[in-house]
Amino acid sequence: MTGAWRISRRAALGLGVAGPLLAPLARRPRAQTLDRLSFNTDWRAQAEHGGYYQAVAAGIYRKYGIDCDLRPGGPSLNISQLLLAGRVDMIMSNSYEAFTYLREKAPFYTIAAIFQKDPQVLIAHPGSGVTSFDKLKGHTLLIGNGGRITYWPYLRKKYGLSDSQLRPYNFNSAPFLADPNAVQQGFLSSEPYSIAKALGKPPEVMLIADAGFGAYQETIAVSRKLAMEKKDLIQRFVDATLEGWTQYLKGGPEIEAANALIRRDNPDQTGDRIRYAIKVMNERGIVLSGDALRSGIGAMSDRRWQDFYAQMVDVEVFPKGLDVRQAYTLDFVNKGIGKP
Repeated sequence: MTGAWRISRRAALGLGVAGPLLAPLARRPRAQTLDRLSFNTDWRAQAEHGGYYQAVAAGIYRKYGIDCDLRPGGPSLNISQLLLAGRVDMIMSNSYEAFTYLREKAPFYTIAAIFQKDPQVLIAHPGSGVTSFDKLKGHTLLIGNGGRITYWPYLRKKYGLSDSQLRPYNFNSAPFLADPNAVQQGFLSSEPYSIAKALGKPPEVMLIADAGFGAYQETIAVSRKLAMEKKDLIQRFVDATLEGWTQYLKGGPEIEAANALIRRDNPDQTGDRIRYAIKVMNERGIVLSGDALRSGIGAMSDRRWQDFYAQMVDVEVFPKGLDVRQAYTLDFVNKGIGKP
């Protein structure tokens, strides 16, 4: 997307109370002072970003004293470069990128993990018999460059797969639809919906997290400097975001304003598509599972970070010896917000 939309909720105006001599001044509205923060998502607006849009639409950020400049991402936008250049305060990220920052000694770390399960999936044709990862041998795998350096090395080793099976994936399902032997990548809440519409029946969907791939997804990355110098402000942002997600996952009329903002930023997101995304995110525990059931939405743990790093070292994606504890902080999460 070129020219990302910016969504901000301005200060509410209120009337003061004063005596008769000050009545003319009292009737003049006075703006509340809000702290401005910018946040870039990793893709075009969609239900997978719904908690942020809900926090904007419902005035939750404003309640916490924040004017949130929420910016959608897109295929041609490198949001990590925007963060590195200081053009945005925070971005949507993941565990893999956190380790990349650590390896490259970039001064950024992760402060919350909205998705407890990585929502990336592999999708097979209905009736193909490919219902699990151990049945992928002999099939053409349409996987993009990002997947090839993150989850693919893990799946390849665990299930004895081969790079010779790989074909390019360019965010277009036409090659998959034309080849009954093909399996393509996707996101749980997106491509399976479109493919089901095209085929007239739901495809086989394999959640990569169910293979044991332990990455956090839709994390919040921020500079250490900003997090340390404005800890209260960052805490307010995290708390407001988690409240937004708590409301959004419940669905219903209360999230219609948020969905309207999503559709404004991305007209491809129809009401049916959004409802489907919320449904499958809830059914598969993308946000509410694991540590989040005990510690609230956005939860993280030292063990989970260490285990995922060990997975990546085992398949030679990252080198040994990184101080994993420097890739994240638990200071802003595990406070029970959104706990069921």
